[in-house]
Amino acid sequence: MALLSPLLKTSAELVAKQIQYEKTHALISEGDRALELIGRAIRMAGYSNINSQRIRSKKSNTQEFIQIQKKSGFRSSDSLTVKHGLSEGADFDCIGNLLTQDRTKNQLALQGFLLERQAGVPKGVKVNGGSLMCQSLDRQGRIQNTTLMNGVNLLTIEELHSLHGNTDSGQRIYRVVLQMTDGHLLHIDMERSFTTRNLL
Repeated sequence: MALLSPLLKTSAELVAKQIQYEKTHALISEGDRALELIGRAIRMAGYSNINSQRIRSKKSNTQEFIQIQKKSGFRSSDSLTVKHGLSEGADFDCIGNLLTQDRTKNQLALQGFLLERQAGVPKGVKVNGGSLMCQSLDRQGRIQNTTLMNGVNLLTIEELHSLHGNTDSGQRIYRVVLQMTDGHLLHIDMERSFTTRNLL
């Protein structure tokens, strides 16, 4: 027993570290995917197909095509709503489904990201963060929510500045921060900055 105890202790520690590594890797992978989807939506904000009949208003560019609602979600997280036209190629929503004209409103597709309390967890029960949701329009023009990932403590979205120094027009830079947890030991912050490409 005297010889086995140190070996058993070391084995248990190695197993615990391996589990923690795998959880960390899984969270980071999910976070990378979520941030890439948010970034893709930000880059698409305001896109208008040259063949579209829709006429864009300069005064409504930023507010119409990209909106941030501060402290509107789970644990005072921010939410993001992006609108854009469809291209000549294949466009996809935040969960990989094809976007078509019947999934638009006023010829604009919608993509949204927000944090909600995990579904199915009774009130009063401790949760491992919230659920990061993505939004899009269904074929009837109604907003549908789909879970992207769980274990998100906080989502913050901050506009840094306009690339042209004009608050009314020009490309914008947004900093997106995800705070993730496994509900126990792991607490991971991931941050990315994304620039719009289609705002005037």
